Parts: sequence; structure tokens; C-alpha cells
Amino acid sequence: MTIQDQINAAVAALEPRLDNPPRIALILGSGLGEVADAIDVSFSVGFSDTPHFKQPGASGHKGRLIFGKLGGQQVVCMQGRLHGYEGYTPQEVVFPLQVMAALGAQSLVVTNASGGINDTFEVGDLMLIRDHINFTGTSPLVLGDSQQGGLADFPDMTHAYTPRLCDRALAAATTCGIKLQQGVYLGVRGPAFETPAEIRAFRVWGADAVGMSTVFEVLTAASLGMEVLGLSLITNKAAGMLDTPLSGQEVLDASKTAATNIQSLLTEILNTWDIS
Repeated sequence: MTIQDQINAAVAALEPRLDNPPRIALILGSGLGEVADAIDVSFSVGFSDTPHFKQPGASGHKGRLIFGKLGGQQVVCMQGRLHGYEGYTPQEVVFPLQVMAALGAQSLVVTNASGGINDTFEVGDLMLIRDHINFTGTSPLVLGDSQQGGLADFPDMTHAYTPRLCDRALAAATTCGIKLQQGVYLGVRGPAFETPAEIRAFRVWGADAVGMSTVFEVLTAASLGMEVLGLSLITNKAAGMLDTPLSGQEVLDASKTAATNIQSLLTEILNTWDIS
């Protein structure tokens, strides 16, 4: 069975339950699942009950698709995501996004929890992703045409993070009174946190934040011709910046504290979103 066959099977299982097709796909990062509480839910379904979906194993990732309205827009939300460090291939990580696009999603809003590399960033800050560096060593686009499920081989990444949506996010942050940093996200595979030497190197490269997700989904969205908005929550100072150990629990705790701000910001962004 090809990947396109698997996408078709998942769509066939979900589409009959839709009152309206989703226009925006939303991916919630580590510890940010509570943001989904703001959605006026039409229906939800577990990854385990959806054909060919894998089940996330990382803490803070419930593994559900939620369909409904947020900020007046029809959305489909991934409450949790898959990661390469769980042993999943890049293609398995992005498969849910391919299904969401096949159901009608034209745009992607992707969020993550990340470590702050920029010295001016504080724990709890939100960062608008302007660009990224893929340091995972791989890509979801490396499969042959027959296996890619509609992905383009050589998508242009010049404006992978759509400038007009970045402007919309900045305006929404002003309206909400939320400080919104801007910067470059660097994606690694994980699951170990980075070493201080790696963080020093990443800073030289121009990275402002580092995490273990997002780049695969954004590459896929670009290959599908989707508009993209990316937001990082700075949950900790990166390795070597403070003389304290890093932990996954620290990430989840910071995410829970900031969930209300992210929820307010996303709702305001979607309230002023223009669907073409």
C-alpha cells in the first residue's frame, strides 16, 4: 500500500463525520494540549482510532484530532504530535498533516516548546518563527514519487513561514498585550538535550531557539503549497546558559503556565485570518 493509499483510507474514515471541511491545521506542541480547550468542538477522534496514524508516546501529547471552530475559523487540531526521537520516520511524523491537508486544510499553524538560545529571551516568552535550520540530518521529502503522497520534491523554502501571517501574528500580539519575540528555530532529532558546545555553535549559525519538532511539518507544508505560521514557547534556557540541569518536566511546567497566552494569541490571530 502506498502512502497515498493510506492517506485516502484515513480521509475516507474521517470525511463523513465533517459538517464543514477544515481550512486551518493546528499542531500543538509539548504541554500545549490545553490550548485545544478553546475550540468549539464538532468531534474528536484518537490517533489510535484513525487508519494508519501512529500513537505519540511523549509526555504532554494526547494523540487526538479535534475538529471544530476557533476564532471563527474551521480548524482541525492535532492535540499532540509524533517525533523522530520516538523512533518514527519523518514520513510517519508528517502523515497526519498530509491527511489534514487532504481534508481541506490550506494553512498550517504549528507550535512547539523550545529552549531559548538568544540571550534576550526569557522562560515563558513566545517566539514568532521567521525561519528554521534543519539539523535533524533527514527530511520527509526523501522518498520516491510513488511513496510521497503528493509531496513536491524541491519546494521553495524562501518564505516557508508566510510573511503576511507573521505580520498578522505581530498585530494580534499587540492587540492582546502579549510580548512576541521573533527568531530562527533550529530543529534537532533528540531525545537528549543539546550540549553547551552545540548551543554555542547554534548561536553562531543564527539560531534563537532549539527544539525536537516542527521542521518536518513545515517542509511538508511547503511541499503541499500550504501557508505556515510558526510559534515557539521558550520553556527553558538552553544548555550552558544557566548552571542548572535541564528536564522534560521543566518543559511541561512552563508550557502549562503559558497556555493561556498562547490560546488568546491564536484566537485573536484566527479572528482576523483571511481565507483565500
